[in-house]
Amino acid sequence: MTGARRIVVKVGSSSLTTAGGGLDADRVDALVDTLAKAGGGAAGEKEIVLVSSGAIAAGLAPLGLDRRPRDLARQQAAASVGQGLLVARYTASFARYGRRVGQVLLTTDDTSRRAHYRNAFRTLEQLLAMGAVPIVNENDTVATDEIRFGDNDRLAALVAHLVRADLLVLLSDVDGLYDGDPSTPGTSRIAEVAGPADLAGVSIGSAGKAGVGTGGMVTKVEAARIAAAAGIPVVLTSASQAADALAGGPTGTFFHRTGRRSADRLLWLAHASTPRGALTLDEGAVRAVTEGNASLLPAGIASVEGEFSAGDPVELRDQAGRAVARGLVAFDAAEIPQLLGRSTRDLARDLGPGYEREVVHRDDLVVLHR
Repeated sequence: MTGARRIVVKVGSSSLTTAGGGLDADRVDALVDTLAKAGGGAAGEKEIVLVSSGAIAAGLAPLGLDRRPRDLARQQAAASVGQGLLVARYTASFARYGRRVGQVLLTTDDTSRRAHYRNAFRTLEQLLAMGAVPIVNENDTVATDEIRFGDNDRLAALVAHLVRADLLVLLSDVDGLYDGDPSTPGTSRIAEVAGPADLAGVSIGSAGKAGVGTGGMVTKVEAARIAAAAGIPVVLTSASQAADALAGGPTGTFFHRTGRRSADRLLWLAHASTPRGALTLDEGAVRAVTEGNASLLPAGIASVEGEFSAGDPVELRDQAGRAVARGLVAFDAAEIPQLLGRSTRDLARDLGPGYEREVVHRDDLVVLHR
């Protein structure tokens, strides 16, 4: 932890806003004080990427809303008002240290598609190279249910993978993961998690009491699992103990790496994409995809369902209906029925050379079950 140079810090709505909605300037300034002192982007110092919730919560009071709306349209309206207030507050607060900030708003489409993924990476890299602090949030003003991350904890884990971070720090209103409800006498904080076995039998709570966010301990543990599997250690603690976490102090819950670091974007495809349809494969195609690291060809597809366009994520299923992989499809759903069970050579002869290609290329495919 003390050797981590590039750190992604995620902070939740409840740590930035009042219970009735609206930003708490003192809380924002306290967080910025900690982050600014921890890193400056210069040689030998830490680089900070901040994944910040709070846009919808910040927009509640200005729009006369007393609680987070349930319908998507009003959530988007609140985010539209609140995102500007949130970034303005961060801009003013970091300016006290002579630091600039850059806003980066993402949807799942920006991170599962190859070209968009590269663009997001380049933008974040350039901001860091120029000494700015990237402020990342989900683009709530335009994201639909189909292209939402769902919570910023998962977004933070995937951003940590995207920027090849050395550490992910998840800040909450609870000072770590407990083996039960923290408010119940007799429960204790779990200091370290080395793997899934350490969480067996642990009761993990849902969203907090403030009611201004979407996450909770469940989403934080899931985010920690995703990051740890990608080779990134994680600290889960409270916003009030952020300074100790960034300094490598004994605070919160530390999740050890459980997997290897990977430079590809397939982690996003596995965890951030929502399938728009499904392709059922024959047994040979299932083996080729899951065991042979092969692309999916038309000859191996038995059936298709859903409405999707070329470039959309789809599930690849076996004959029992189990999702064995996920990938970005190269054809529209309406085109695929005429391709089923046919070789690419036959398709090129009958339909033209544009059909002599994979339905899902192996570079756009991630195996879920072998």
